[in-house]
Amino acid sequence: MSHTEQLGGGLCITVTEEHTFGTDALLLAEFAEVRHNERICDLGTGCGILPLLFHRTSPAPSIDAVECSAAAAALARQNVLQNGLQECITVYEEDWQSLSLPAGKYDRVICNPPYFPENSGKAALSPARRLARQEQGDTLATVTAAAARLLRNGGHFVLCHRPERLADVLEALRGNRLEPKRLRLVHARAELPPFLLLCDAVRNAKPSLNVLPPLILESEVRTCPER
Repeated sequence: MSHTEQLGGGLCITVTEEHTFGTDALLLAEFAEVRHNERICDLGTGCGILPLLFHRTSPAPSIDAVECSAAAAALARQNVLQNGLQECITVYEEDWQSLSLPAGKYDRVICNPPYFPENSGKAALSPARRLARQEQGDTLATVTAAAARLLRNGGHFVLCHRPERLADVLEALRGNRLEPKRLRLVHARAELPPFLLLCDAVRNAKPSLNVLPPLILESEVRTCPER
């Protein structure tokens, strides 16, 4: 079953039980600081939530959205068409390891990747949820390598992940010459440990990490199924 949600700015998105979005995507979109004149790539776009969120303001950037799931890519294309954004957003059904997109052409690459190594964490019920939740063919290492390939020198790779994998995230970034420049941890409430990290890394930048004050939501956190 599918249903449509309003995003503001005259935009809406159709989601299904298996291809939806949560608080993570909303926080990542705000943290990314996308500018209207940039060329953007969204790796693992799912239902297309991030490109749509970036288009709530005008003028909007040019976005290439990549998704390896045929069903999710079809849904993302449907969402692009129903919002009349086909001139601004292009959806590619590809995986991160064999991208046809041009190298060194993007100002900003965004990703909300699977959080858990394969066969770890809470078991997902369906193949689609496992793909969104657990690293399979595409891993943290492959997504950072793909981002590094796509970015111009000085371009930004912005991602969200689980705090318990912070060391893995930083290692993968630096291993691909993506220097972490901004880091923020997100808490549902002040007394709870963080549930999300947001990181902005710059290709071939000098070391200097700005750890931002923690973001305290003080509200119910919306999560995707099985995330």
